[in-house]
Amino acid sequence: MANAFELRPYRAADEDAAIELWRQTWQQAYPSIDFTARVAWWRERWRSELVPNAAIIVAEQDGVLTGFVTIDGTGYLDQLVVDPAHWGSPLAGALVDEAKHLAPGGVTLLVNKDNARAIRFYERSGFTHAGEDVNPTSGRPVLKMAWRP
Repeated sequence: MANAFELRPYRAADEDAAIELWRQTWQQAYPSIDFTARVAWWRERWRSELVPNAAIIVAEQDGVLTGFVTIDGTGYLDQLVVDPAHWGSPLAGALVDEAKHLAPGGVTLLVNKDNARAIRFYERSGFTHAGEDVNPTSGRPVLKMAWRP
């Protein structure tokens, strides 16, 4: 049996693995979108918006990055990324629990309305529906979700 995952703070040396994991995961979730074409945009956003403004917790298993969560000082969870090979495992729940620990006043997020799997996961994790919006980057309809202690 494989070793359990370990959660730890993000390090600059994790950048390439985190960006590739983001690409693979989103490509699996939305196969009709070319996420490889978005990597340069994502790398710039990662470096300029997320790394300087959010706590990033990564999950490793056997020395391989298997997931990460970003949570900023306002409690906004921008990214929860889990290797598709670990979907359905305790990994995503552990990352969300870490985000809740880092934002004990509450966590908010946006999730694509057509991502039923993610919506069910967040509901099971104690999040409630808190409105609707449109993602300004993709133009896709999103649900606002919130967790309060």
